[in-house]
Amino acid sequence: MTNYIGYVGTYTKQESKGVYQFTLDTEKKELTDVKLAAELDNPTYVTVSEDRRNLYAVSKEGENGGLTAFSISEETGALKKLNSHSTPGANPCHVSVDDRSRNVVAANYHTKMIESYLTDEEGALQSLVSSIEHEGSGPHERQEKPHMHYAGFTPDGKYVIAIDLGSDRIYTYRVKNGELSEEAVLETKPGSGPRHLTFHPNGRFAYVMTELSSEVLVLQYDENTGRFEELQYIATIPEDFTETNDGSAIHISPDGKFVYAGNRGHNSIAVYKVFQDTGMLTFVEWTSTEGNWPRDFVLDPTGEFLVASNQKSNTLTLFERDMETGKLELLQTDVKVPEPVCVKFLKG
Repeated sequence: MTNYIGYVGTYTKQESKGVYQFTLDTEKKELTDVKLAAELDNPTYVTVSEDRRNLYAVSKEGENGGLTAFSISEETGALKKLNSHSTPGANPCHVSVDDRSRNVVAANYHTKMIESYLTDEEGALQSLVSSIEHEGSGPHERQEKPHMHYAGFTPDGKYVIAIDLGSDRIYTYRVKNGELSEEAVLETKPGSGPRHLTFHPNGRFAYVMTELSSEVLVLQYDENTGRFEELQYIATIPEDFTETNDGSAIHISPDGKFVYAGNRGHNSIAVYKVFQDTGMLTFVEWTSTEGNWPRDFVLDPTGEFLVASNQKSNTLTLFERDMETGKLELLQTDVKVPEPVCVKFLKG
């Protein structure tokens, strides 16, 4: 029997108390043992280090916002706070840690900032190394200023990719000892509102979810220069869907054969097949998340299961994934977690 521990980052505006923990039982094919793992104010996004030793959460402390570092119990997955770092203003909306667990980066939707920290041997946050404020705007009413929504590392670890929903830009920053320096900028379609990115396992392609235009943008990545080239835009919602939809998360299967994109409003996950030689996508199907406002989802370490978080209905939904077709089969709905935003697994 194989069990995997997962974590849920949440808003704490209503009933939630912080970061929650759950277990995926792959034999019974169900989510169990949901419990509070750490009390924290508005830990909407969390990330887990590759070595399974640390979890980092965005957090709010009074009028300040920042990050909190935790150690993870090897036996139980329990979280123990190491330290936090905060500055005046809103808390970030996204956090990532590099594969060597030495560098942590955060994106702040409200303050226009990308920030970078080094960590110590235990994984605690050391002082802020880089803090970069962005400029720009876009044609959409929500693009009055920069809204940094994502900061993550390239597969080779040389660069940090920062995505600005507010000015339709994707920035490449070289990272060295935590110091960020701008290397390249890609201008995406005006008004598209790029949000999150995932890389193909081969490192040659990347896929970006646009929040405002509800599309997946396919990019070719040059690891020598850190530059991207646009290859394709493909819709994430049906043509005849006229209600409000905000694109949310995007993830790729471990084998690189399928891309999954979340829709808040249409309340679905769009499934795409990847052409391995070109990186381009073809649409497979939409699957209802059986809840309201799927803010995020995650594939488990085996790639056989997918867990979606429905923010407005306070639920997680579990699917089994067909490895050949990419399609999702519903297994479990209405797993109660208050105000869920982000979902992450401890690697197997």
